[in-house]
Amino acid sequence: MLEKFIPSLHLHTIYDIDLDKLRRKGIRGVITNLDNTLVEQDSSYTNEKLTSWLQKIRDHEMKVVIVSNNKELRVSSFARPLGIPFVYEARKPWGHPFSRALKLLHTTSRDTVVIGDQLLTDIVGGNRWGFFTIWVDPISETEGWPTKVNRFIERQIYSYLKKKGYMPWDDHL
Repeated sequence: MLEKFIPSLHLHTIYDIDLDKLRRKGIRGVITNLDNTLVEQDSSYTNEKLTSWLQKIRDHEMKVVIVSNNKELRVSSFARPLGIPFVYEARKPWGHPFSRALKLLHTTSRDTVVIGDQLLTDIVGGNRWGFFTIWVDPISETEGWPTKVNRFIERQIYSYLKKKGYMPWDDHL
């Protein structure tokens, strides 16, 4: 049960991800969360650094899709200008958002990575489907109340797993 909460890798930001290593590992698809993973919560705009990172994914012959629990307007206003397919109101970690994302990417769970800032949604959801999962630190502390509740639970789980030696990284929370 606890293994569902353990990411394959923890990094501080998406920019710390070694895209060359992912590609050598056979990764062809990237499923990423939006809020506090790519941009601050409710930011509708990209920045030059993020646009460059997304281009590097394409340069590595990988495709990307955004899977978000947020509403369609929020996700589409960010993703459409960038030409990125998306799944909104995903209800991660339950339901079938990852299955829908795989159809958009034309990949399988074996050659796709899930990137997100929340253990309870992104990492648990990705692990349930057998993806390589990357847990990144949230970009901002500004969050809605449901995420604040998740963060409280997440801190408890992280502390327990860290104490048991399952999280070999620097202190995160």
